[in-house]
Amino acid sequence: MDTDWITLLCAAALAFSVMNYVLLDGTDLGVGMLMGLTASHEDRRAMAVTILPIWDANETWLVLGGGGLLALFPLAYAILLPALYLPFILMFLALIVRAVALEFRDHAPGPRSKRAVDGVLLCGSLLTGVVQGVVLGTLVQGVAHQGGQYSGNGREWLSPFPMFCGLTLVLGYAWLGACWLYWRTVGSLQQRSARQARVLALITALLLIGLVGWTATLQGQYAQRLADVRVWMPAAALLGGLLVVFTLGFRGRWQFLPLFAALAVFVLAFALMLVALYPYIVPPDLTLSAAASSPKSQVFMLVGFAVLIPVTLIYNTYGFRVFSGKVRVAKSD
Repeated sequence: MDTDWITLLCAAALAFSVMNYVLLDGTDLGVGMLMGLTASHEDRRAMAVTILPIWDANETWLVLGGGGLLALFPLAYAILLPALYLPFILMFLALIVRAVALEFRDHAPGPRSKRAVDGVLLCGSLLTGVVQGVVLGTLVQGVAHQGGQYSGNGREWLSPFPMFCGLTLVLGYAWLGACWLYWRTVGSLQQRSARQARVLALITALLLIGLVGWTATLQGQYAQRLADVRVWMPAAALLGGLLVVFTLGFRGRWQFLPLFAALAVFVLAFALMLVALYPYIVPPDLTLSAAASSPKSQVFMLVGFAVLIPVTLIYNTYGFRVFSGKVRVAKSD
């Protein structure tokens, strides 16, 4: 627990970047998954239009998170990258496929071609979500290392716990996507999105509860932290309250409430993970202080984050503002 305040600020900046990526691009990935499962080409076009102007800006947070990990905690980067080479490669390939499918779907010559492109978008979004959950699960599960070097067999990410994390995150992303579509669309598409969001909310909540319980069995520290009444009781109360807000959001005129409640559930889950992990950045024993770069490097990067994070937030907010409102697509499209 000897972490100094500069290292804590670095960890907070890194965690903030990762959390924003999960919230923003996770919603886009969820829309991409649901697009591939939608039969109507008019509805798929409307779904694409809701995320086309903003998806690339949302991925900026992934760059900040990955670059920040390398610069701020190079030892953690050196351990995690060899352990997760294949998942990271799969994720980046899936992101490329997803980007190409989303940006060039309008150039497909006919409805069948567009349907095929949307199928590719589904596969890219699904694979990205699964891999991100697997990476997160591998980190929480613990990565074998010795003398600052990875010492595992390269297959830890294939264990049941990371796979369960991948499943949970995929369904959570789909939940965010359904809530987003309920807010941004109209008519039958909005009604279907509301039904999907309700079902996915129940499934995701149950999976998250199961995931927290499974996490507590992995290490003694996790069990001690998560079983603390000062942790689980406020978390349970918040989860219950957020699910109530989510349900009531479908009955009023504030159609953004289901999405905001779902995002808040993700923030709550992310906070519980941080509470369980601290002060480790790579369990079972690599602490933030041990993995941190030199103080000069940390200060230099913090200055950069102090500039980039507000600029990125302003850019995201401006993009949402400019392209806000309901999306309607003509039947002849």
